[in-house]
Amino acid sequence: MYVCLCKGVSDKAIRQAVAQGARSWRDVREQTGCATQCGKCACMGKTIARDAMEQSAAAQSVAMRQPMLAELAYAL
Repeated sequence: MYVCLCKGVSDKAIRQAVAQGARSWRDVREQTGCATQCGKCACMGKTIARDAMEQSAAAQSVAMRQPMLAELAYAL
């Protein structure tokens, strides 16, 4: 879905920016151009970016625990 009509930014583009390393709303804005013209899309863009960052952090947390769980299972 298009989030920013002025710059033609979709929710997919925002999620992709986070996947490529954006760690703040400022990073997402700089990479996509979302909310840099009229600003009406800022709330929706921030919400999508926050959700993508939370999902990314959760995935990293699980990935970091995997080796620890394997070592624990081996120790038992």
